[in-house]
Amino acid sequence: MKRIILISAIIAAAFLGSGVPVTAAVKGWEIVKMDLRGTKQVLKDSDIEIRTAPAMIIVTSSQPVKIKVFTILGRLISDETLQPGTSRLNMDSSGVYILKAGELTCKVAI
Repeated sequence: MKRIILISAIIAAAFLGSGVPVTAAVKGWEIVKMDLRGTKQVLKDSDIEIRTAPAMIIVTSSQPVKIKVFTILGRLISDETLQPGTSRLNMDSSGVYILKAGELTCKVAI
């Protein structure tokens, strides 16, 4: 019985650790002035627009906004307040992330 529990624990640990990086963001958010062509719109509200591009999340806001980015398993990888304008977060791995911007929450695939 102990052997079955041990084997199950090893399999579960291998499964959970196999596809999700421990650290998903290389740096913090950067203010950018860039053309948004070639990006994919994820969410647009009256004050916030969220877009993606290869290896990055782009947020444009007309006012300061609190942003949190989580892995799909709920690990917090970014928690900052962005100033008005356009900011980007460069990601070091592709995947699905949960982004909370103010009162809005959305799923982002990179």
